[in-house]
Amino acid sequence: MSDAADDSRAAQALLERARNGDRRALGRLLTFVEHRDAQAHGLDDLVHPHAPGDAAVIGVTGAPGTGKSTLVGHLVKEIADAGERPAVLAVDPSSPLSGGAILGDRIRMDGVAEGRAFIRSMATRGHAGGLALAVPGALRLFEACGFGPLVVETVGVGQVEVDVTRTADTTVVMVAPGMGDAVQANKSGLLEVADVLVVNKADRPGADDVRRDLEHMLDLGHITGATRHWRPEIVMTTATTGEGALKVHQAIQAHRAHLAETGRLEDHRRSRIHQEVLDRVIQHLDAAASRCLSAQPDELRDALQGQRTPAAAAAELSKRLLSNQPPG
Repeated sequence: MSDAADDSRAAQALLERARNGDRRALGRLLTFVEHRDAQAHGLDDLVHPHAPGDAAVIGVTGAPGTGKSTLVGHLVKEIADAGERPAVLAVDPSSPLSGGAILGDRIRMDGVAEGRAFIRSMATRGHAGGLALAVPGALRLFEACGFGPLVVETVGVGQVEVDVTRTADTTVVMVAPGMGDAVQANKSGLLEVADVLVVNKADRPGADDVRRDLEHMLDLGHITGATRHWRPEIVMTTATTGEGALKVHQAIQAHRAHLAETGRLEDHRRSRIHQEVLDRVIQHLDAAASRCLSAQPDELRDALQGQRTPAAAAAELSKRLLSNQPPG
């Protein structure tokens, strides 16, 4: 029997165990996904029949220090209280030494959620926007194992991320007083894609001012048409005590109901698939281009010697790659 067949049989056995509630087996399968070994193990094909894409996906993003992880812990507790099986992907910054995930967010969430959710940290591995290419595969695996809703917390390093909207049905954007977050979120365009806005640390001075600023920005968005389909609800929370977490859960449910009523839920699902296919095509092309350039083709040598422009060299190599012709 070939190694590929052995890998596939092992993955199938793990998937059966994971679908029967074995968390250790699910953890091993997530490792396959994170290290891009899912295709080699045939896992994508095994998971596909069990993951129709019906599980709700909630994205939570915001600047560092806004209390995302603590609030997510309370949120998944509310979801579990409602009789559902939440799972969380905490997309962490990659360690510059090991490439692994920093587990602080996971520890904070699990402490609040009291072990009532499956929580997994996943390294970004340098992927632009902070969302690893493995995230869609991990979400399908969660759904295949009976989890849902699914929560994706983004890294929140640097400029607040908009990429989360590609994965989520509902995007929760968190800001906090005293950090300039409302203005920064508006500058980065995040308010245009927020479905629920959370002002955390509502017990601190300045929280009402942040809410007022957000209301003004949403009013402006109504004028420009940015909030034409949906005006985000602003929820005041105090993550350290869990106050407001139930209201956040209710606001998320209201948005999902709106998507279902307007027929936009299916649009979200199709958009996610389109984006994943595009991301994976780009990944394949990037790998092929790296292999090509490592062979020092004539076009690259000409560019290095100043005999042709980098643009001309790139155009010729791209043409050869796309037509499956070996470079000169």
